[in-house]
Amino acid sequence: MSKISKDQVKHVANLARLSITEDEAEKYSEQLSAIIDFSEQLNELDTTDVEPTTHVLDMKNVLRKDEPKDWITKEEALKNAPDKENGQFRVPSILE
Repeated sequence: MSKISKDQVKHVANLARLSITEDEAEKYSEQLSAIIDFSEQLNELDTTDVEPTTHVLDMKNVLRKDEPKDWITKEEALKNAPDKENGQFRVPSILE
């Protein structure tokens, strides 16, 4: 059983620039200890015949083929533009 102390919780909170009270440190200490105890149950599993994986599921590239196709015209793209000029979208200037 791994026990996370209040001092460890306070240290990590300090590193994360978090302010916690004594009550919160006690509460988080108990919660983190319970999480670690739960995860340590995985050490009881027999994994001798299990191959290491990087993903649980097979990863496949599901992108479509890159093939040219007809697209909308410039006029259709600009049809609903709130402001346009010389065949381009006109937007507010961001430079001074």
